[in-house]
Amino acid sequence: MLVSTAQSKYRIMVSERQIEERKMRQDRILSGALEVFKSKGFDGATMDEIAAQSGFGKATLYYYFHSKEEVFAAILENGWMSLWSSLEPIIAGGEGPRQTFINVLLKIAENTKERPGLFEFLFNAPKAIAFEEEPWRRYQHRLYGTIQGLLEDGIKAGEFPKLDPQLLFKAMGGLFMGLVLMGDKNKPVSEKEVEELLNQLITDPTQK
Repeated sequence: MLVSTAQSKYRIMVSERQIEERKMRQDRILSGALEVFKSKGFDGATMDEIAAQSGFGKATLYYYFHSKEEVFAAILENGWMSLWSSLEPIIAGGEGPRQTFINVLLKIAENTKERPGLFEFLFNAPKAIAFEEEPWRRYQHRLYGTIQGLLEDGIKAGEFPKLDPQLLFKAMGGLFMGLVLMGDKNKPVSEKEVEELLNQLITDPTQK
């Protein structure tokens, strides 16, 4: 019985280590593939280049991913899932719509500044190619739906002016991502910058 228990613990440890090693290899592949897609574009990228950039042979690459389409989709799904996971505690924090809205923008800016190449890819790549299955969309739609919902709740609560929330959302998205992606990539976006941008976006033009 003691031997059996020890063997079971060993198998669990081996399994956990294998899972961790698989995750590390997949992360390396996705990181290398991101650089290839950014420099070559989707059409110009090849599995050979992805394998070389990742530091693995093609056999290892094909063990994890069957095609460059699958690699491309995995980058998007992992990226959007990671962003959504970082925002969930803020969204569930129970603060008012306006403060939650501000905190969400600040967290998005923080994530984007930490990995600008990835997030520029996330926001631009889906426009370049369409897939039959797009699993990352569920995280993207949750994020966009939540942000628009905060705007709508804020309007009802009187925290935002009575403007069309969809137009406000589009204006906010364009200006905010311009601030984050087009600004100094080595300089974090400050809370003051975000507040100034928000004040421009949520000021009722009829009150100017």
